[in-house]
Amino acid sequence: MRRSLKLLAVAILAAGIVYVCFYNKSGDTSGFQLNRKEAVQTSSTAAPVDSIPTINTVAEKTAEAPSPAMATPAEILARKQVPILCYHQIRDWNARDSQAAKDYIVPVERFKEQLKMLADSGYQTILPDQLFAYLATGAPLPDKPVILTFDDTNLDQYTVALPELEKHGFKGVFFIMTVSLGRPRYMSRAQVKELADAGHVIGSHTWDHQNVKKLKEQDWVTQVEKPSRQLEEITGQPVKYFAYPFGLWNKEAIPELKSRGIAAAFQLSTSRDEEEPLYTIRRLIASGHWSASNLQKKMQGSF
Repeated sequence: MRRSLKLLAVAILAAGIVYVCFYNKSGDTSGFQLNRKEAVQTSSTAAPVDSIPTINTVAEKTAEAPSPAMATPAEILARKQVPILCYHQIRDWNARDSQAAKDYIVPVERFKEQLKMLADSGYQTILPDQLFAYLATGAPLPDKPVILTFDDTNLDQYTVALPELEKHGFKGVFFIMTVSLGRPRYMSRAQVKELADAGHVIGSHTWDHQNVKKLKEQDWVTQVEKPSRQLEEITGQPVKYFAYPFGLWNKEAIPELKSRGIAAAFQLSTSRDEEEPLYTIRRLIASGHWSASNLQKKMQGSF
């Protein structure tokens, strides 16, 4: 008789487990869900009823902390701008370089002086995720934040800029034009991967530097979608940030970027859009004509 009662109790427990598992698989979430340890009972003694989690206790344990509310465009625009510098080529000038080109070509020693000025002045580099959190939610930033960005995939960004960044404990953002990968005077895939592994951020700068104002339909796949996926395959990290070639943008570009997973986009020095400030973040080209002290004055005046 006692053996029969024990067998009956085990049968009832097993039936209950099958019932719960069946309804969980069927999509019924009205009951609690058992984990593997709770569902497979190897002991002849069932757990006390009080020890079985209810749906309320499971929710209490698994509920995530609420996310901060996203700021409105007006709130984002009201926040103090973070200085963001844009570099292209870092090499000594030659006889073929025009005066206009020298704005985009910073001689090696001048670049070193500019970064030393930033370090000596107490600037601390931040990365786009920190900027996004600050703009979107008001998250705090370190004292004297600055972002250093590098466009176009030039090899000297790896051979010259990277050692200087490391010397000062700085991190940078490298906006990659994927058509150039592996070509002479441009970075290789392995070098881009190395930058990402070292904590620098890799962003997209289109496939071959096309003006986004002229892109149509399939162009967005060629110029934004495919390059972003290629960079993700190289780095193993998501590509969430984009720099407009030539700094040029229009309102029609923004939904195209959003639909392809871009969280924020960087232009150059024109005014930010009143409705989409996260997709029109301003940068300042660090001119090769500027001394370190001139750069500091330009930063203070622009941001």
